[in-house]
Amino acid sequence: MLELRHFQVLRAIAREGSLAGAARVLRYTQPTVTYHLATLESHFGAPLFHRSSRGAALTEVGEALLPHAEAVLERVRLAEQEVRGMVRRGTATLRVGTFPTAGALLLPPAVRSLHRQGVHVTLREGELPTLLAGLRSRELHLALVFSQPGDRLDLEEDFIVHPLLEDPLMLVLPADHPQAHRESVPLTALREDGWIMGTTDWDPCDRLLSWACAQEGFEPVRVMRTDDYGVLQGFVAAGLGVALVPGLGLGSPRDDIVVRPIDGRALARQIGVAVLRTTTVGSAGQLLAELRKEAARIQAEHRGPGLTPPVVAPR
Repeated sequence: MLELRHFQVLRAIAREGSLAGAARVLRYTQPTVTYHLATLESHFGAPLFHRSSRGAALTEVGEALLPHAEAVLERVRLAEQEVRGMVRRGTATLRVGTFPTAGALLLPPAVRSLHRQGVHVTLREGELPTLLAGLRSRELHLALVFSQPGDRLDLEEDFIVHPLLEDPLMLVLPADHPQAHRESVPLTALREDGWIMGTTDWDPCDRLLSWACAQEGFEPVRVMRTDDYGVLQGFVAAGLGVALVPGLGLGSPRDDIVVRPIDGRALARQIGVAVLRTTTVGSAGQLLAELRKEAARIQAEHRGPGLTPPVVAPR
């Protein structure tokens, strides 16, 4: 029968590179480490390490087993942390992830409502890849996520994404830009401009911009990368370039820039909540309900007459 200490020994040998090193960090004797490793290898019927005078290196079977062992140990650590916290506070902790713009506007009212109901919430802010990794490792119960409409997030079927709202993407121009006087600006009028874009090539907003520009027969020229919308606004105001920014990321725009919709096509990113399908934390449902209320309020505030549905780019 497999035991947690077998996995602890496997992980320690892999990290330390030797049985002696594993014995040292685990505070076992070396014969004890050897015994647990032999038990584990007997269970699987294959050697897990190549051993030599230089130490121990994982075999192919060992490399296949190690991530599962680490996942088991991490889940046990999280279970201990959650249950001990529940015993100490009398309530379970809801672990929530968020990306910055949602963390600033969409999430706080919902969390405040849960706090008033006695629910303990911990928050982790990060970019999308960090949040998805936290969900897959079960370090997060749920997370606010975003994607280009029509895209699928890189999450297995264990998760469901509940849509909240479509966040329109708006053009940000210097106040003295030749197109600043327009109520809406066609992308074709910006084909000669430089663009301030996100720091990673997978950014859904940038991919949607590139797709939309391609429909007009040109490719946006990137002149700067940043994920800080305050920095972005400053360099747009300085005339370095123009940008496409989600509505939730605009905050209070500077006086020396203008914000305009794109003429002829409404582009947006989809914001949703990714939740483990089998979660038993009841407060996850409470938070989802509060987020839906806040999303409906934001959507109503930003919905104007004649607003066309957002364009969905092909994947």
